[in-house]
Amino acid sequence: MQQEVFSCLKKIPFLAKLPDDALHALAMKAKPATFPKQTTIITEGEESSSLYIILSGKVRVFSSDNKSKEIHLLTQEPGSCFGELALLTNEPRSASVVALEKTLCGVISKSDFNHWVTLHPEVAINLLGVLAEKIRSLTQKVKQLALSNVYERTIKVLLEMATPQGDILVIDTRPTQYELATRVGSSREMINKIMQELIKGGYIVIDDKALKIVKKLPTSW
Repeated sequence: MQQEVFSCLKKIPFLAKLPDDALHALAMKAKPATFPKQTTIITEGEESSSLYIILSGKVRVFSSDNKSKEIHLLTQEPGSCFGELALLTNEPRSASVVALEKTLCGVISKSDFNHWVTLHPEVAINLLGVLAEKIRSLTQKVKQLALSNVYERTIKVLLEMATPQGDILVIDTRPTQYELATRVGSSREMINKIMQELIKGGYIVIDDKALKIVKKLPTSW
């Protein structure tokens, strides 16, 4: 497993430029952890401080309130990590993470990571840069929630999820209305209304498990 962890560490921005021997040393500290689909890996507000490197599978990062209303933050795949903020502070987890499919992670404890960082202090500067980029990304998301309406946010998410296939855009695994609602920051009922109008207008087509955008989506609704 350590070789898999090493390969993933090479893809993580704040670690990628380190010498191979340093990354091998860090990979040796990783312990394997497998999470079945829909398993909660991290719960917002809990006291834990490990770094998770995704070796296979896919996870969803989100935040929620005490009424179980959720807002999707991002989806992460192999070659990325989560939990890095906890390496720098003693604060509780700032978001929850759930496995979207069976996921294998290499888990490195805060104490092991901090001991390793003392030998490679340049990592701390790199990590601050990555965290600054995450703050900019989240700031943009907050700005979008504040300054655009539900329809505008919905079509933005659909376009971000879609990939070109010939003359159309396709989302191979069609998102559920609940998933869209958490990504957009809206109710499922409102998403349902928007999607039905887009289908009725011939802008999108549901094809088995895929969603196809066959015409340019209107900029306003």
